[in-house]
Amino acid sequence: MTDRKLALEAWESLFRAQHELFAAMAADFEDTPITQAEYDVLLTVTRAPEMTARLRDVTGNMLISQPSVSRLVDRMVARGLLAKCPDPEDGRGALLRATEAGARGFREVATVHGRSIAEQMGSLDDDELRTLKQLTNKLRGL
Repeated sequence: MTDRKLALEAWESLFRAQHELFAAMAADFEDTPITQAEYDVLLTVTRAPEMTARLRDVTGNMLISQPSVSRLVDRMVARGLLAKCPDPEDGRGALLRATEAGARGFREVATVHGRSIAEQMGSLDDDELRTLKQLTNKLRGL
């Protein structure tokens, strides 16, 4: 049986580490063509084949509610970062495609952000990083 006190301490430590890492990396998005939330959307879209992803897949990867994702996507379409069209396989769904401007903005931020992530995670060695990945995937049910 899991030690309840230890579980709470581990959760608090994980939560605080995530918060502190996010705060440290917030500067990665200052004076950039896209916000951190837009980066998260474009991360999913640009990694998909032909830089096109279903809206439901983007929503599933975000840490905000579905209505908030929909509003964010609509703003990104209006800014020319994404193109949105009906999903031919799901009449209620939509496909999102990164525009050239969206892909360019993502690449610009991804280079800096990737370096920042590596720097922040640099206090862990490769074995610790693999263990962390395994543990967090286990917590996520993956």
